[in-house]
Amino acid sequence: MPYDPPPELAALSLAEAAELVAARKLPPVSQWSPEATGDSEMRIAADGRWFHQGGEIKRPAMVRAFASLLLRGADGQHWLVTPTQKLAIAVDDAAFVAIDVKQDGDALVFKLNTDDLVIAGPQHPIRVEGDPDTPAIYLGVRHGAEARLNRSTYAQLAEIALESDDLSVSSQGMRFALQPS
Repeated sequence: MPYDPPPELAALSLAEAAELVAARKLPPVSQWSPEATGDSEMRIAADGRWFHQGGEIKRPAMVRAFASLLLRGADGQHWLVTPTQKLAIAVDDAAFVAIDVKQDGDALVFKLNTDDLVIAGPQHPIRVEGDPDTPAIYLGVRHGAEARLNRSTYAQLAEIALESDDLSVSSQGMRFALQPS
């Protein structure tokens, strides 16, 4: 079955984005508890590129399939989980990269490098690391995994935050400061 990427984020309403999010059928990785563990020999670079045994995985459909199996443990270790195996995967920074954001009413919709759409809020919080000179902004995605905002998405979010008095943004009733504490 061929993969049809979602429309450009700017063309979607919040309702349309929410429909696309709801329609995405993801494997129930958090419900699987395989006994067999190992090393996937895979790495996700800080820029979002995926590698296996040193070679880049260039097929977006493969990256998207692997990304649907990601889970991050409480210790920060990322895993590729199937019903029969749990394989460690090295992640340089965050498992995903947020490449676009759109504000629609009281919601912020992000597009990831895997074409996933994520609506910030209680289930998908925004957090800030670093210091005021070099902040890093992250978005909760799923199963403990996060997306780091790329430079242009960070700039878009900063523009939205400049409309508030305290350099923060809100989405789905939650307020998120964009300055490291």
